Amino acid sequence: MAHIPASARPRWFVAGDLNGFFGLVVDNLSILGFIAMALVGIFQFPAEVVFGRMFPGTAFGVLVGNLLYTLMARRLAVRSGRDDVTAMPLGLDAPTSIGMALLVLGPAFAGFRQQGMEPQAAAMATWQLGMAALVIMGVLKLVLSFFGEAVTRALPRAALLGSIAGIALVLMGLLPLLEALRSPVAGFVTLGLLLYVLIAKGRLPVRAPGVLVAFVVGTALYYGLGLAGLGAPGFALPQWTPPQVVLPLPTLGFIHGLPAAMDYLPLLLPFGLLMVVGGINVSESARAAGDDYRTRDILLVEAVATLVAGLCGGVAQTTPYIGQPAYKHMGARSGYTLLTGLFVGIGGMLGVISGLVQWLPLAVLAPIIVYVAIDITTQAFEATPKRHAAAMVLGFLPSVAYLLAIKAPGWIAPERLVELTTTLDGHGLPELAVIFALGNGFIITAMLWIATVVAMIEQQLRRASVLLLVAALLTLFGLIHSVDPHGGVYLPWALQGLQRSISWQFAGAYVALAAVLGGLSLQRPQRTG
Repeated sequence: MAHIPASARPRWFVAGDLNGFFGLVVDNLSILGFIAMALVGIFQFPAEVVFGRMFPGTAFGVLVGNLLYTLMARRLAVRSGRDDVTAMPLGLDAPTSIGMALLVLGPAFAGFRQQGMEPQAAAMATWQLGMAALVIMGVLKLVLSFFGEAVTRALPRAALLGSIAGIALVLMGLLPLLEALRSPVAGFVTLGLLLYVLIAKGRLPVRAPGVLVAFVVGTALYYGLGLAGLGAPGFALPQWTPPQVVLPLPTLGFIHGLPAAMDYLPLLLPFGLLMVVGGINVSESARAAGDDYRTRDILLVEAVATLVAGLCGGVAQTTPYIGQPAYKHMGARSGYTLLTGLFVGIGGMLGVISGLVQWLPLAVLAPIIVYVAIDITTQAFEATPKRHAAAMVLGFLPSVAYLLAIKAPGWIAPERLVELTTTLDGHGLPELAVIFALGNGFIITAMLWIATVVAMIEQQLRRASVLLLVAALLTLFGLIHSVDPHGGVYLPWALQGLQRSISWQFAGAYVALAAVLGGLSLQRPQRTG
């Protein structure tokens, strides 16, 4: 191996790595906070199982993935001779982690309790189910990782970046913003300070990382106003669960959870597939920002980190974050992922992460995700041809439907929800059923819609027709526009009644438009000049 001179080796840490570290750590803490809030607060899950069993293995997956991405960044820096290479950030995936808590772990725990299990026994059975679910998704991602680069060659940049921008703007932007504004003073001040130091590049009167200052100020406001009786209504100090030192050693406990996990396979497979698609997109996002990582390597690390987490007791899958350009703009290089991996991984083992999750208010954690969402959306428009902008905007709409689908069960009583999704009113399919169908598989839907419109713009009508036929095929099996209440996949001939009608109507719409565009492609080219 050729000797690399010291001057050509990238530095382990630069000043921007501190901002990146605090930002990435807070991203992960925010998601862990949502998981704990959902399981303990909504489903009355025993807190000691969440903090002492689920979190250490989950955090260990973050450690493994970030260490591998750090090594990849340093190798790319040496190979390219550049000192501005930024590592791919890895952490817990927000949509599927929240989905695991609300749609898999919580309901499974409730089901075990209905079978007569004591809370502790039901929690342990649910933990094993969560481990099994992670192993299933990890294996799926491992297999699919070898096909990622073929997808990047087949789809335009607008489709890859636009689908992620829709997630960023609608889900990563709005949902955390709502959480921040539930405690308006602390949340809005934290957000404003982050925008000042990260977007406006403003200077603070203290020599400290801007992200850290924003969180210290926000946390002080949250607890100071709350204790003084001036905070948002409902303020209460968190209930303290003593930290536990837990080594996330590999265990075969997931085997016991496999039979129960099979019932949730229609949810788990799309979760894993969405992460592969997301990994493809973030690779393209990093490439647009100047760091040319191999898509297959990014996906393999993601799969390995998820598998390791599942085998060591984790219940939430890791993913490369879609904000790599945002961390590059912070000045971060490769040190921030190393610091994050060590802090989250070791902190998870020592109980530090559990303590922070209990005491850091979500109103203060959420604004960093809002900032990343803004940066991602901005980059999507800057890195794609201007003529493709309208196609990307169209791709945002399925994310809006997914947002409504997430919120509807909490806003509408169960019996009313069933009525709104099954009652015909003489104006076509039930509106809420259409919202659910449009939201299910929204990432892939957005990619196909954007790619189709880009093909139209470029006068590649036959290509557009092929993309529409692919969408029709995926619709029939529920990979997009699933009519399953939980967004699962199925065999088209197994559907009955209104569900069958919705699926075939959506698939027929794609086929009809494909035929129209195919016919238009037969026209003679228009003469110019």
